[in-house]
Amino acid sequence: MSGRNVRGGAGSSKAAFAMFQQKDVAAGGTGKVSSEQGTGAPTNPTSIKDRLLAWCQHVTKGYQHVNVTNFSSSWADGMAFCALIHHYLPNAINYESLNPKDRRRNFEIAFKAAEDNGCAPLLEVNDMIEMGDKPDWKCVFTYIQSLYKHFVMMPEAMAARAAAQAGGK
Repeated sequence: MSGRNVRGGAGSSKAAFAMFQQKDVAAGGTGKVSSEQGTGAPTNPTSIKDRLLAWCQHVTKGYQHVNVTNFSSSWADGMAFCALIHHYLPNAINYESLNPKDRRRNFEIAFKAAEDNGCAPLLEVNDMIEMGDKPDWKCVFTYIQSLYKHFVMMPEAMAARAAAQAGGK
């Protein structure tokens, strides 16, 4: 296994965080690492991490075999990835057919469904398998950021652009 489990090397995590900060600005936040903002938007790495975790918990709530409490062990069997992606792409994953003991298959199904629908392939199945019960939280966090961007931020940005264009006519 390589030293980094996220495609793109050591700078990928920083680049993903920078992208997340840019999306914070686009969503009305400041993107600054400061706790004095007052708008309710993520303002520092901890609040961004907490908000992303809360989003994961909300989206995966009620899925069997899923209890998201962190960005490491909660994702180790692939079920949380499958649940999160199934929430947005219900026809891409037959969630009821999954088995938490079949980690490799779960990762393959989740990552393929996400990639087939335009999500960046930031995690490798073999790397997740090799990391065992404690995946590197930064790798998982970076991938979850990309899923958030794809499923949540991009549709909002497209809708905002469409509304702006419609209002300008």
